[in-house]
Amino acid sequence: MKYLNVSGYPLWSFEWANNGEAVLLLHGGLSNTDSFADVMVTPLQDSFHLFAYDRAGHGRSADQPGGFYFNFQRDEAIAFIAEVIKGPVHLVGYSDGANIALMVAIARPDLVKSIVSIAANFNADGIVELPIFDPAGISDEERAEYAEMSPDAPETLDLKIAKMHEIWKVEPNIDVTDIAQIVVPTLVMAGDDDVVKHSHSIELYEALPFGQLAIVPGTSHGLVKEKPEIVTAIIKSFLSDQSYPITRQPIRRINPA
Repeated sequence: MKYLNVSGYPLWSFEWANNGEAVLLLHGGLSNTDSFADVMVTPLQDSFHLFAYDRAGHGRSADQPGGFYFNFQRDEAIAFIAEVIKGPVHLVGYSDGANIALMVAIARPDLVKSIVSIAANFNADGIVELPIFDPAGISDEERAEYAEMSPDAPETLDLKIAKMHEIWKVEPNIDVTDIAQIVVPTLVMAGDDDVVKHSHSIELYEALPFGQLAIVPGTSHGLVKEKPEIVTAIIKSFLSDQSYPITRQPIRRINPA
């Protein structure tokens, strides 16, 4: 764990033992790598070469002008892959991290081997109506953690949350026709009680030429931590075998002759 200069500014970055192909973990919005890696790293690190970073304005990385907008975050991810990993990578993204993974694959298909999209919403209409941000909902513990972790001033926590909630009203805005151009294996995951609408997850899956779908029972948008064994087992299976699925009774897929 250390700061790396990416796109001209420092990002708090992670790299674990090299035990296979490169996998980049992309954390959720208003979160950080720690909250994602504590579930993902142990099951995956023996088989893959894991990387991660705290996005600008998240975790231990300082905010940057425009840093919370999705095009900025897409370009930041592209820079990290090109400058740090220096080659094509499997992307495992959660929530906003999944949206970013889709955007990277559209903009730079040469850098992406596959995608695990956990609870993505490729446009703002894909989620149920969010509650209005109320600063009173931030606990003292959350404020203390932010003050200790972030290089930004403690009072910026409220500003960041308010800004992100405004952005979420209109972003991301990925066109389905662009999603249809993603030709790498892509696993779409969501909770059966997710903030992402079921119809939206299915629309994403059906738009992907090489999509696979997993709706995890008994989970919400927090499926990664609610059913970690199930979620990581599905992800590890997907990353370990990316051959075209051959099934007994194909309906939406055509088994090749």
